[in-house]
Amino acid sequence: MKKSTLVGLLSACVLLGVQFSAAAELPGLVVPDALGVNIHFTDPKPGEMEMLARSGVRWVRMDFGWNATEGEKGHYDFAAYDRLMTLLDANKIRFLAALCYSSPLYDKGLPPSSDEGRAAFARWAVAAAHHFHNRGIVWEMWNEPDIERFWPPKADVKAYSQLALAVGKALRAAEPGELYIGPALAKTNFAFTESCFRAGLLEYWSAVSVHPYRHAEPETVTFDYGRLRRLIDKYAPKDKNIPIISGEWGYPTVWKNMNEAKQGKLLPRQWLTNLASGVPLSIWYDWHDDGLDPKEMEHHFGLVRHPYLSGQTPVYQPKPAYLAAQTLSRVLSGYRFQKRLAVGTPHDYVMAFAKEKDDVRLVVWTTAAAPHTIVIPTPAGRYTATDHVGQNVPPRVADAKGLAIVLTDAPTYLVPERPSH
Repeated sequence: MKKSTLVGLLSACVLLGVQFSAAAELPGLVVPDALGVNIHFTDPKPGEMEMLARSGVRWVRMDFGWNATEGEKGHYDFAAYDRLMTLLDANKIRFLAALCYSSPLYDKGLPPSSDEGRAAFARWAVAAAHHFHNRGIVWEMWNEPDIERFWPPKADVKAYSQLALAVGKALRAAEPGELYIGPALAKTNFAFTESCFRAGLLEYWSAVSVHPYRHAEPETVTFDYGRLRRLIDKYAPKDKNIPIISGEWGYPTVWKNMNEAKQGKLLPRQWLTNLASGVPLSIWYDWHDDGLDPKEMEHHFGLVRHPYLSGQTPVYQPKPAYLAAQTLSRVLSGYRFQKRLAVGTPHDYVMAFAKEKDDVRLVVWTTAAAPHTIVIPTPAGRYTATDHVGQNVPPRVADAKGLAIVLTDAPTYLVPERPSH
């Protein structure tokens, strides 16, 4: 690619509206509208929601509990979620609510399997959607129903599909404007997913959510997204666009060969890879570490550490992942993903984001084993450079050959300097 073609190509993309298609009510491929974190509370500690908002994310995801909101049959209490929604609205954050789990009032406290249980769950889901009508919530059907932990005593795709269909039909009849998605599977369980599609759930779902956890680097997810995209295209109703959502995914720092520094590098790579794959919403798991046990994986996914620092600012100690979220959200705020440039080897990533036809910013990194230099075909001039945790690094200067830069496993943001007038 010639250096002079970079801005021209990206300008044409903006003018022509070339982008991955997404449902109108879901965010587009714009930073930070497409980014979020998972939480586990309806009532944050003092200062917590403000700190979460300062990370730059625009979404939170958490369980919307059936048992917690239907204390007796047919009587619903959404007060805790009202409080949460008030705080989210004040901070311009949207809510992805996972409709789950079972209730002791029906089917002996197991996931709904009877006609009565399914009808009760569907009535409750409709009541919740009606209560929060037009608040921008995305309603997700369950959480990881393909594993026994969340669908005891054993995962059952037929039972899940029957329940999801009952909810879908009820929501579409009573609250057709609300967004309804699923199946929120653990990892990428293609057999379970295809069974859901065969059952007709794409008729009701606005998007397909998946939790693509992996020990491998985040860039490997593109192969799974491609396979899932083909399945959606095979079963989707004609002319219905159904995007993929990354509804939960993170890297705990206690995994082998993982630590807080590496986690901080993988967070922006995950989000940027999702955007490049046409994924309009990415939820990082988790907001804060859930405990202090050094051997418990669930205690080490967070953007911030576990101890609450009462009376201090900030109220949690940020990890590099928090700084990385802040940096990505700040440097690319309002910018839309446009194109991955074919520069260097397949291991090298040069992502272009644009706001206006001549306003382009780049993010670069590599998955190669060792740092190395590439030359990006950019117009001549100076470029400010920011590392993945927000530190300014020496500016880069592009000459007639382009912009030479050393790629590492941590993203670097490149912003062309504009002449002052």
